[in-house]
Amino acid sequence: MPQNADKQGCAQTMREYLTQSAEETRGLARQVAGKLEAGQFLALVGDLGAGKTTFVQGLAEGLGAIGRVSSPTFVLMHCHSGRVPLCHLDAYRVGSGEELREVGAEEYLEIAVVVVEWADRVPDFGPAEALVVRIAYAQETGPCWKQAEVRGNGAGSSAAAEGMRRIVIEGRGERPAAIVRELDTDDFGN
Repeated sequence: MPQNADKQGCAQTMREYLTQSAEETRGLARQVAGKLEAGQFLALVGDLGAGKTTFVQGLAEGLGAIGRVSSPTFVLMHCHSGRVPLCHLDAYRVGSGEELREVGAEEYLEIAVVVVEWADRVPDFGPAEALVVRIAYAQETGPCWKQAEVRGNGAGSSAAAEGMRRIVIEGRGERPAAIVRELDTDDFGN
């Protein structure tokens, strides 16, 4: 077995989770937020409606962000104050990272948690050291999945398969990789 793998052969810098509702997706993000500090960069990737903004809402809750969190598709960037400031960007309508730089997004890279939805559309923006979060509609599970057990499971936790999301969190760089390893616990969400 490779040194950088767990007993199931899954890389320690990447974890896969299955959430069954928007609340569970937000719960997973709240757990990630508990590990974040200013200067962390998160690149979110996923299809339209996959749950990227829902994930950011959970991050905002976990960071103690003030204000309603919605997708900044038309304004490109929303920033929120809180325990750790949060800068939320949406690259859906931009052609390059230069457009994000033009609205001043780079200024936040050292003083806030910066999250970019549709990050795959702007590979020229952001530091190489990042948490990459891929969100997709879930069909089935595999040996590297962790069932997200989050507080507040309610009626939505037994959602139909179309509510299930596969969330892969990958740490690129020393600190992001450490965050991913810290998330891999048996009592996830407790």
